[in-house]
Amino acid sequence: MRTRLASLSRLAAGLLVAGLVTGCSGGSGGGTQAAAAELARAKTVLDQTSSLHFVLTSSGVPSGGIGARVIGGEGVAERPRNFQGTLKILLGSTAASIEVISLGGKVYIKAPFTSKFALINPEVFHLKDPGGLVDQQAGVTRLLTGMTGVTSLGKARIGDETVHQVRGSVPGSVVADLLTTTDPSKPVSVTVAIADQSGQLRRAVLTGPFFRLNTTSTFTIVFDRYGEKVTIDAPSTG
Repeated sequence: MRTRLASLSRLAAGLLVAGLVTGCSGGSGGGTQAAAAELARAKTVLDQTSSLHFVLTSSGVPSGGIGARVIGGEGVAERPRNFQGTLKILLGSTAASIEVISLGGKVYIKAPFTSKFALINPEVFHLKDPGGLVDQQAGVTRLLTGMTGVTSLGKARIGDETVHQVRGSVPGSVVADLLTTTDPSKPVSVTVAIADQSGQLRRAVLTGPFFRLNTTSTFTIVFDRYGEKVTIDAPSTG
């Protein structure tokens, strides 16, 4: 009798474990749905903000032979397509910081050791108009709408804030339009962190061949100060 009861107990325990596994398997679809819902929420919040502040950093940048490339920066983007801040440019093996103002599609820079801004074509630095960061069609929002194969990585902390992390991939062409890449045909891995309470996109980590073919590098963009009052004026170029 005791042997039979023990066998029944083991059978019941096995059925319970199987039920839990089945529940977790079914939950993966729910996790995907939750991740998609987080992305949609973050997109809505991002598209509704009048401005935001960002800090861009990079790692795994190859030295030499990549031309003039943006590897970092900090600034404020204001809707519809304005920007003011500083971008870090790699010229060969030398890094330099340049002040940048973008207004209505016109991009001005003030290079080191100069006192005046000059109107330039940002493509000289393999740079897209930074004012487009908050553009609803071509800006950061495309990282959210273009993600495929999304999966939830669960909760984490950034400073004092709880965030929901979501991982997926976006077409390389999206990153080429936003930042830079040497192979727009290759998908880019993206992990985003979305603030639980506000729904604000707080961080995006992108990994791909940004500077050289078959060489993996990483861009990290941190976003904050949503909706702050910003005044960006055209600089003097006289």
